[in-house]
Amino acid sequence: MQFFLEEADKKQEEDSGVRNWVSDIREAVYNAEDIIDMFILNGQSLRTNFFLKRVFKKLINRYKVGKKIEAFQLGLIDISNRREALGIQNIGEGMNRSAKRLQDLRRSTPHAQEHVVGLEKEADKLVNQLIGGDLRRHVISLVGMGGIGKTTLAKKVYYYTEVVERFPDCRVWAYVSQDCRPRDVYMQIIKQLICTSTKEQVEMVEKLQEHELGDFLHERLKEKRYLIVLDDVWSCADWNCLAKVRNNYPDCLGIVFPDGGNGSRLLLTTRHKDVALHADARSIPQEMQLLSKKKSWNLFCGKAFLDHVDADRYPPDLVQLGREMVDKCNGLP
Repeated sequence: MQFFLEEADKKQEEDSGVRNWVSDIREAVYNAEDIIDMFILNGQSLRTNFFLKRVFKKLINRYKVGKKIEAFQLGLIDISNRREALGIQNIGEGMNRSAKRLQDLRRSTPHAQEHVVGLEKEADKLVNQLIGGDLRRHVISLVGMGGIGKTTLAKKVYYYTEVVERFPDCRVWAYVSQDCRPRDVYMQIIKQLICTSTKEQVEMVEKLQEHELGDFLHERLKEKRYLIVLDDVWSCADWNCLAKVRNNYPDCLGIVFPDGGNGSRLLLTTRHKDVALHADARSIPQEMQLLSKKKSWNLFCGKAFLDHVDADRYPPDLVQLGREMVDKCNGLP
């Protein structure tokens, strides 16, 4: 909806048809808000001790809201049919732009998570892997399906005091994605390493080729104890490209991320266990588990209800809807 409005705003000054169409979209947004408000108010009105009266009112309220939604859907169909005639771009183009924004957000250095449920034991285990063990360079991996909380856990641990103190000089975050581009990943890492450099030095680095960036990164890291998070690595081939693994190497350490024997660590998040074992066969991947029903509900309440107040204070219909949503997620955060 936001993308359509942005696109249409460019045309409405010169086309009255587009101007009217934009006005109809804004009206549709207001109607949607009115329907939501109506549903909430109806839920609050059901608080009565008379069972039959409560059931009767519930049926009437649902009928009224249902009719409102039907009319709203018909209005949206009309708006959608008029879009093509007015020359407004396809929704797919808007979605691609939104996906690009999401990728840009994940490429940035993560912010600390305010409300994380059910990951305390996993976080402690991960911290031990990052700061403990022998001094060789380890690749620690978080493995699990999409949406299970791998990135959330990595962000949580990234700011742990023990981790910050263990890697005081070099702790960086890079987003890889299914569309793995080693040069982009190297630049994400290098920009965090040379953040105090002059503009001329940054411009010089940006002119380097991919293999030169790999060599530059190796030189920057070889004297440091580093922690590098590679978020969302999809395949063994992607790891080989990022680490520059050579075919005649007996293992998959690669030449980009040096092993200085000082306790350096790489932290991978991936959906595939074979990627984790390929990157470091001597490290045991940490496999993420689904949340229990109780933890799923606690997480939902912490996000949906302001100030984490007791959900029982809200209308029963809303609470029931929330529980149905949580059940549909099947333990995925």
